[in-house]
Amino acid sequence: MSNAEAEIVLRARNIARAFPGVQALAGVDLTLRAGEVHALMGQNGAGKSTLIKVLTGVYAPDAGSIELLGKPIAPESPIHAQQLGLSAVHQESHLLPNLSVAENICAGRYPRRPWTRGGGIDWRETNKRARALLAGLGISLDVTQLAGGLPAALQQLAAVARAVATDARVLILDEPTSSLDADEVQALFALIRRLRDQGVAILFVTHFLDQVYEVCDRMTVLRNGKFVGEYACNKLDARGLVAAMVGREIANAEKPAVSHAPADAAIKPPVLAAKNLSRRGQLKPMDIELRSGEVLGLAGLLGSGRTELARLLFALDARDSGDIVVDGSPAGLAGPADALALGIGFCPEDRKHSGIVADLSVRENIALALQARMGLRKFLKFSEQCALAEKLVAALGVKTASIETPIGQLSGGNQQKAIIARWLATQPRVLILDEPTRGIDVAAKQELMREVLELARGGTAVLFISAEIEEVVRVAGRIVVLRDRSKAGELPEGAGVDAVYAMIAGAPA
Repeated sequence: MSNAEAEIVLRARNIARAFPGVQALAGVDLTLRAGEVHALMGQNGAGKSTLIKVLTGVYAPDAGSIELLGKPIAPESPIHAQQLGLSAVHQESHLLPNLSVAENICAGRYPRRPWTRGGGIDWRETNKRARALLAGLGISLDVTQLAGGLPAALQQLAAVARAVATDARVLILDEPTSSLDADEVQALFALIRRLRDQGVAILFVTHFLDQVYEVCDRMTVLRNGKFVGEYACNKLDARGLVAAMVGREIANAEKPAVSHAPADAAIKPPVLAAKNLSRRGQLKPMDIELRSGEVLGLAGLLGSGRTELARLLFALDARDSGDIVVDGSPAGLAGPADALALGIGFCPEDRKHSGIVADLSVRENIALALQARMGLRKFLKFSEQCALAEKLVAALGVKTASIETPIGQLSGGNQQKAIIARWLATQPRVLILDEPTRGIDVAAKQELMREVLELARGGTAVLFISAEIEEVVRVAGRIVVLRDRSKAGELPEGAGVDAVYAMIAGAPA
């Protein structure tokens, strides 16, 4: 392991970067040392991605300085940064699938045959260099096979090899484990440790707390675009790290909450239950139950598996294991149409791309799910669509000049209410709400949360997912907490914000 006296390879000081209406970075410091794995931590919107783009020349900083081995640098592009000695590997490997592993590794640096006219590429030497590089990193791989045919883990290893082939002094790994399973993560960590031992300074960006303590030596925490602090991993535990990321102390405290579920909700059989539900690289096996008339909260940091669980329950993604039961009977759920037929609704987190159809009217957007549930042989009459839309627009207080107004012209909060109206039209037994209040103002949030509670009072089982822990505590009864793609535990109704954060950090609540 490294120490504070290790050679400083990269030092960034007082980095600032603004975009129209947003101060993405302000006064951010980062110090990377030789032979050290350094974690960059922070919640979504903390500024991690912007800082990486500044370091790699995608953005120029508005203020601040960057030094590499004690000399000032100003990367003008990712290629320029690579030439200086900074290489980045992103969440997706970005290998060219139609080229071989060797071609990908040596891209832009192919050895030439000087004895031929025009200096053609020496493919034998290309393969030889790629094999030697991989062998030096402890990777066994056929360099002649196409990169597109490799499993995700091997693609990620090959991408790291390509990055260090440029004699990188600094290697930036941006969410490299997000699509890998446990064994594949360990293979990547073995490579990271080997590079660390060779003196490379590694910046490791992740949302998985357990991985930070497994492979990292030191960490820098950002919050809302600002520098919070630099810590040795053996001096700051998970509870302290979460506190630094969210900006509050975590206590083992619970507070009473207003009941959001009927008194007999706990003894009712579940409307929807999943057992041993998993998807490779996205969610570890877990159980969950939703009961009629309750709001079940789903809490966790970004990358914990919240959206992945929602998509599996609605059959948008295929599960690798697990059984889903609806009203006590096994449900095949081969796709969203099956979920719809069983009375399950899903409001996705990205309403712009996955929720609304911007060019269609409010009426047409509201009628979409019900029409899909009815199938192609039976159509909702125009008069039926109008009556339905008018009723739900009034009930939910959707502010629109007319139900014929294109939904893309509505405010974010009213778009979200219209999407909820779409699912109310299907009279769902279960409604999954993934980040239903993201990007809307405070007043609209309050209105939406009132509607969620009304849904539960009407007997609908609601799964409420939000990155805002305070919001989950306010609206939900029971709370399921996810951490690092698995179920960390479940908190009873009345649990407070501190209890949720403590469970996220892996501490007893």
